[in-house]
Amino acid sequence: MTTTQPRAVAEAAPTFPPGFSFGAATAAYQIEGAVDADGRGPSIWDTFSHTPGRTHEGDTGDVACDHYRRYPEDIALMADLGLDAYRFSVAWPRVMPSGAGRVEQRGLDFYRRLVDGLLDTGITPWLTLYHWDLPQALEDRGGWADRDTALRFADYAAVVHSALGDRVPHWSTLNEPMCSALLGYMAGQHAPGRRDPVAAARAVHHLLLGHGLATRELRAAGADSVGITLNFTPMSAASASPADVDAARRLDGQQNRMFLLPVVTGEYPADVVADLAEAGAPLPVEDGDLDVVATPVDWLGVNYYFRSVVSALPEPTGKATPFIGAERIDDVAPPGPTTTMGWAVTPEAFTDLLLWLRGIAPTLPMVITENGSAWADAPGADGRVEDPERVDYLVRHLAAVAAAMEQGADVRGYFAWSLMDNFEWARGYAQRFGLVHVDYATQRRTPKHSAAVYRDIARRSREA
Repeated sequence: MTTTQPRAVAEAAPTFPPGFSFGAATAAYQIEGAVDADGRGPSIWDTFSHTPGRTHEGDTGDVACDHYRRYPEDIALMADLGLDAYRFSVAWPRVMPSGAGRVEQRGLDFYRRLVDGLLDTGITPWLTLYHWDLPQALEDRGGWADRDTALRFADYAAVVHSALGDRVPHWSTLNEPMCSALLGYMAGQHAPGRRDPVAAARAVHHLLLGHGLATRELRAAGADSVGITLNFTPMSAASASPADVDAARRLDGQQNRMFLLPVVTGEYPADVVADLAEAGAPLPVEDGDLDVVATPVDWLGVNYYFRSVVSALPEPTGKATPFIGAERIDDVAPPGPTTTMGWAVTPEAFTDLLLWLRGIAPTLPMVITENGSAWADAPGADGRVEDPERVDYLVRHLAAVAAAMEQGADVRGYFAWSLMDNFEWARGYAQRFGLVHVDYATQRRTPKHSAAVYRDIARRSREA
């Protein structure tokens, strides 16, 4: 097999302005392993993944990429890839095993060592406080459906900042609250695995309230670069019929606008509020809550993977849906090649999304905090990992970002998802998103061809 040289591919890719960050992203439960080390408490993902039938082949994050022990090797790998930034998450149950009260210094010490290692290597840390691993003890008390969890999250944010605030410049409160609330409490496809529309609506609001409370804690402690990371899936109607157009509106509301608009405007979309109330699952907003949710942020984290085309159906699909009151709406199978996740490859929608976000919040800088694709790549006979589909996806989506920037979108950086293959939540280890291949039996890390291409794109931009 002949593979185009990385530098040749990079020369065909766009360049980015000085100061643009090139990084990669991970999440604690997906890579750390060591779930019972140094006083860590159980999370909802420990419970969920150990429940039969919840994950692919019963896979768990017990070992994952063993990053908790191998982090020096992984930092060296980031340096070899030419990354100037690394987005990672802190595991709440590693720091506060029961979610509140006692602080486990051994857990904080791990993140101190990680951050110090990054800084010593010239890599800027971008810290996410919550990437889905709620302490199980808090779920036992109601989880995100309980308002008190938002308060406990603010306490946790203050604890982490007190340990790392002098060395971590960039803070994100939540990663993809849509998934935490709607996949976790409505569809049951993610932890904690509940299917309760009322609990799901409550989780939506309490996650955003927790974001606002944590942002205020971080601000009071001196943080000056605070954001939130939202996942956006543009929704298109399968036809011009009123039913399909309304289906796209309904899903766009819950996927995108319900999480964005309260943060940047201080109001939930009126149509979404009406949809949820009609479904018997109202948002539990109390006086003053939306002022807290809209506490100003410094940047918006944008996670993008694909666009969906949706259609209204005459009868319920019979499938679990993350969207409240959307039992008669379904995705249309995407045409053409898809990733191994079954996702369409739609970079043109990425440009449109970034321009739409610019229109909603014209003064708010954006950072692409996740973008990537899963493919069935494996080492060849020579030990190399060729992943031409990922290279194509990467280059086309970077070009989509550049096109949006040329039209006025203020994008400050790009984090590839993911640094390395890892535990892909309910999909287990069957899906590989990494720039680096991981042999889970030996923990051997092998940079893929896409890693070399990404390195050279970053290098070319810095040299331009």
